[in-house]
Amino acid sequence: MPLVATDAIVLHVANYLESSRLIRLATREAGLVSVIARGARTSKKRFGSAVDLFAEGQAQIDLRPGRDLHTLNGFDVTRSHPALAADLSRFSAAAALAECAQRILHDEPAPGAFLELQGALNRLALSHGPEIPSVGLGALWRLLAAAGFAPVLAECVDCHAPLEPADDLAFSSQAGGLRCRLCAARAPGGRRLPASAQIVLAQWLADETPPLEPAAARAHQRLFREFLGHHVTDERPLRAFLQWESGQIDRPGPALP
Repeated sequence: MPLVATDAIVLHVANYLESSRLIRLATREAGLVSVIARGARTSKKRFGSAVDLFAEGQAQIDLRPGRDLHTLNGFDVTRSHPALAADLSRFSAAAALAECAQRILHDEPAPGAFLELQGALNRLALSHGPEIPSVGLGALWRLLAAAGFAPVLAECVDCHAPLEPADDLAFSSQAGGLRCRLCAARAPGGRRLPASAQIVLAQWLADETPPLEPAAARAHQRLFREFLGHHVTDERPLRAFLQWESGQIDRPGPALP
């Protein structure tokens, strides 16, 4: 395949040998791509700040069919998101988003998911204080939806009966959404969601950012993690997400943990 030029976002960076870096990119044209940036650690002339976490720009990638690792020939940065690195809360949410994106995206074009990820990082960079968890969680649910894993909220996931937000409905991460009371009685398990939580989920999927209390944010983080675990098969622990969920914010170097 010839050299591909595509919009890209840096999701993960790791040092490789003495002079290079391994980078995972979300791209508009090729999906999730692993690349090697040769000489990136010893010379800023070729890549500049392109190897910074969360950087956006135009990547020139030498894609080789059948390979898991490709060559990054160049990266023209258009946005570096310094605000994400300047605030620990924003950084923690962005790191969790980048980690989950690596589980959700694949090595095939997904322009809708790419645009959602791009917009999410831009929003997080402008977010402050208590709104950050809601911005991050909304972005994660919409990213899942763009990849084809939207939770079913408007009807019963089993019998497809229409649903209205009720005081108490069962949400099954394994089945993929809400159950009516009758189906919930036949298939016990899952989590009980109050009407307020059901409304918040619907608002996130509608690209809104409802306010969240800290306890509600933690409950929604747990719900998303459980849902992701059932629909995205990957046995690796979500370390950045778990740090975000626990509130133990730890900013690593250029690589995600």
